[in-house]
Amino acid sequence: MNIREQMEEREKKLLSPYASLSARSRGRDRRETECDIRTVYQRDRDRILHCKAFRRMKDKTQVFLSPQGDHYRNRLTHTLEVSQTARTVAKALSLNEDLVEAIALGHDLGHTPFGHAGERALDRVCPLGFAHYKQSVRVVEKLEKNGQGLNLTWETRDGILNHRTSGSPATLEGQVVRYCDKISYIHHDMDDACRAGLLSEDDIPITLRMLLGYTTRERLNTFVHDLVENSAGKDRIAMSPEIERGMVDLRALMFQDVYLNPAAKKEEEKAEHVVEELYTYYSRHPEKMSEEYRRLLHADEPKERVVCDYISGMTDQYSLETFRNLFIPKGWSVR
Repeated sequence: MNIREQMEEREKKLLSPYASLSARSRGRDRRETECDIRTVYQRDRDRILHCKAFRRMKDKTQVFLSPQGDHYRNRLTHTLEVSQTARTVAKALSLNEDLVEAIALGHDLGHTPFGHAGERALDRVCPLGFAHYKQSVRVVEKLEKNGQGLNLTWETRDGILNHRTSGSPATLEGQVVRYCDKISYIHHDMDDACRAGLLSEDDIPITLRMLLGYTTRERLNTFVHDLVENSAGKDRIAMSPEIERGMVDLRALMFQDVYLNPAAKKEEEKAEHVVEELYTYYSRHPEKMSEEYRRLLHADEPKERVVCDYISGMTDQYSLETFRNLFIPKGWSVR
C-alpha cells in the first residue's frame, strides 16, 4: 500500500460520513495515472497553486482600485483568507480539507482586472455575457497549460462554479467555501474600509455589534463558530437563522457605506471604460492578442469569448499599460 492509499484509508476512518472521500471522487475528464503520494484533491490544489492565473491575482483588485498603502487586500490575499477560514471550518467538521483548499484557491481565478467593475464591463459589452465564476471554471478547464486545462476533479470544478451566493455546491466542502467566501470578504473589506477611513465601528448599528461582536476579529469568530456549531453532524452546511440574518444585514451595510461609496468607487467608471475599450479594440483586431489566445480562435472558439479570456486574464496594471499604448499618444521628438 503506497502513501496515497494509506491517506485514503485514513480518510475513511477519520472523516465525517458526509465528507467527500478522495477515493470516491467522480474523477477527471481525462483519465490519469494516480500519484503514489498525493490524493486527487491534493493534486488539484497543487495544480491551482502553481498555475499562471493564480499568480496574477496578486495584481488584481479586491475592492479598492490601486489603493495607496501596503496593507489593503488584493484578489490573492482574499483567496488566501477564504482558504484558511474554510480549512478551519472543514477541520472542525471532519470534512476533506484538501478539497476545501482546492476549491477556495481556485474560486476567483477568472476574475477580471479592477474586480467587479471589470466584470460588469465585460458582461455589458460581450454578447455572450461574462461571469467570473464561469470564467474561473473556463480557466481550469480550457485556458491553463496552453489550452489543455488543469484537468481537475469534478468536485473541485463544481465547488468553483457554485461558490457564488446563488450557487448550490454538490459537496459539503463546496458549501463551506461558499459561506467562507462571504464571511471573508465581509470581514476583510470592513477592515480595509476602517483603515481607509470610510467606516468606523460607530457606523455599525449597536444591535448588530451586540449580536455579532464589537470588532472585525470578534465578528469573524462569531461567524466561524456559528457555522461549525450549526453544521456539525449534518448533511448540509448552514448558519443559525439569527446570525445569518446579522451577516446579511452587515453585508447590506457594506454595500451602502463601502461598495457603493463614491469615495471608494469614484474611479470605477474609468476602469470600466478601459475594459470596454480594450474589448472593442481586440474584437476588431484579434490578431493583436498573444499567441495562446490566437490558437483558441483557430480552434473555432467564439471570438467574443476569446477576447473576454484575454482581457479577464490581465492584471490591473497590465490593462492600464495596454490601454495607454493603444490609445494615449506618445511624445515625439527629433534626434
